Amino acid sequence: MTDDAVLFDARPDGIAVITLNRPGRRNCLDKDIREGLFEAWDRFEHDPALRIAVLTGSGSKAFCAGGDLAEMVETRMAEPPREMFPLPYDTIELSKPTIAAVNGAAFAGGWMIAQACDLCVASTTATFAVTEVKVGRSSPWAAPLIHMIPQRIMMEILLTGDPITARRAYEIGLVNRLAEPDELLPTALKLAGKVLAGAPLSVRAARETVMLATEMGRSAALQAARHSAARAYRSADAQEGPAAFAEKRPPQWRGE
Repeated sequence: MTDDAVLFDARPDGIAVITLNRPGRRNCLDKDIREGLFEAWDRFEHDPALRIAVLTGSGSKAFCAGGDLAEMVETRMAEPPREMFPLPYDTIELSKPTIAAVNGAAFAGGWMIAQACDLCVASTTATFAVTEVKVGRSSPWAAPLIHMIPQRIMMEILLTGDPITARRAYEIGLVNRLAEPDELLPTALKLAGKVLAGAPLSVRAARETVMLATEMGRSAALQAARHSAARAYRSADAQEGPAAFAEKRPPQWRGE
């Protein structure tokens, strides 16, 4: 990674822990962080031993404070190039699930990358904000929020730019789990372990089903989800799962 701006821990249990490592700069999305994230996500996607990733930040103050405002001033940046930010499932092609472990402030671009992950665990001291209206910028990336939280709440968050607490983020459905600061990463890893316990092809089909359901009408989503599930149904794991249950033993997933 670029001068360790992003740390990558490939754990033997199949979990990749990706850490934004510029706590002195509140882990903002500067050039080094962006380059490190592009590299980290690519490494995760192409390592067959890794099945799920946890994205977090160094320090206790910020998960990610957003874009590098100094860079924006220096370059007189207008609309950022779409490929500028390493955004999972958007500018980054990923086929595996991801979890954001939000350790502090997730503002603007920090909210953006946390939102892009499939699941989110937050420290009880974390805060979330879409602050673009306060600095004359915009947040088109926030559009998918409408599938996560109610419209009126989304409207208030975007129009005011005011932060919300981790508890409020949990209440509105943005966050899956809350954890005390010292338990944040263990909680995220435990959630990742629950995902890893499932058959790999079934997990992939489940993720695709959720995404299809958010992007299509009911009938089209049903048809597409059936097609997506076919590989899992026809796999060796589809026979192993019921056999293991009947024999009262843990399944031995092969991912095929």
